[in-house]
Amino acid sequence: MSERIYNFNAGPATLPLEVLSKAQSELLNYKNSGMSVMEISHRSKDYEEINNKAIGFFKELMGLDDSYKVMFMGGGASSQFALMPMNFLAADKTAAYIDTGAWSEKAINEAQKFGSIHLAGSSKEKNYRAIPNIDSLEIPDKAEYLHLTSNNTIFGSQWQSYPSTNLPLFCDMSSDILSRKLNYTDFSFIYAGSQKNLGPAGVTIVIAKNSLLEKCNSDIPLIFNYNTHARANSLYNTPPVFPIYMVMLVLEWIKDKGGLEAVEKENAAKKDCIYGLMDDNSDFYRGIVEKESRSWMNITMRLPSEDLESKFITEAKAAGFGGLKGHRSVGGVRVSLYNAMPLVGAEKLAEFMLGFKKRN
Repeated sequence: MSERIYNFNAGPATLPLEVLSKAQSELLNYKNSGMSVMEISHRSKDYEEINNKAIGFFKELMGLDDSYKVMFMGGGASSQFALMPMNFLAADKTAAYIDTGAWSEKAINEAQKFGSIHLAGSSKEKNYRAIPNIDSLEIPDKAEYLHLTSNNTIFGSQWQSYPSTNLPLFCDMSSDILSRKLNYTDFSFIYAGSQKNLGPAGVTIVIAKNSLLEKCNSDIPLIFNYNTHARANSLYNTPPVFPIYMVMLVLEWIKDKGGLEAVEKENAAKKDCIYGLMDDNSDFYRGIVEKESRSWMNITMRLPSEDLESKFITEAKAAGFGGLKGHRSVGGVRVSLYNAMPLVGAEKLAEFMLGFKKRN
């Protein structure tokens, strides 16, 4: 293939071309070390610079001060479903969770193994077609924390605003982290797999308040204790150097674009482009999620028939648009518009969608 496609995969997802080109140019000889970045020691000055620059970019872009720790961990975001309650819950304690889809369900199932779970809200009865109304949430006065999933890649829903609570707010931001401006200091604990908005698969970003880390359970294995990684600056065990290096380059790319204000502006234009076409052609492209809960990152839709959906995906791939098949559990079509997808990609897909409708 002589040209790159527009990659709408939900994850691993598209990466900025500028980042890929820079990584390519440095791949064989990183900063005249005579080694690839994949070969350098995680104890070297070169890696220390990568690690610290990535942490610094996170804090700068998210508006966080030194009261937060940024950690790089393995095991994917799914490992955090267990590590969170392992660190912050106990058999005689309760944590509150909000269920908005498959990933929050998995988080709840893991947490139940460590303590009591209070279900503060759920949209399961709506087949996850909406985010629960904030006013309908039943948040307890006392619990160890309140957990939610910011964006749901499978169903295509997203929190547009967050509940106000006196509980420590925990959030899985795997699929929309750094996609828009937020008051990130409202959260006590944020985690995200890298393979959607931050880089390639292989590293999980965990951000926690220092005051929260003081409450970690002390009777768990060291490798599973967040304090172990916080105190060692994510060097307690050998970190995934290359994915962290790629995350650092992506964060630098976001900063150079103008930070989260510029990213949010472009992301809004992308989602408006696709949702606008869907709304104007709702007899053919039917949105799955209620409008007020629509995701900016993962747009889900159904066509008049499954045969047309298959034809759409096949013809789109031939036209240079990849990764549009919906998740196997819900079917249909899914358009993922992560930060690295340029506006022109959304515009060209919208043109294809309009032409496909006319032909069919």
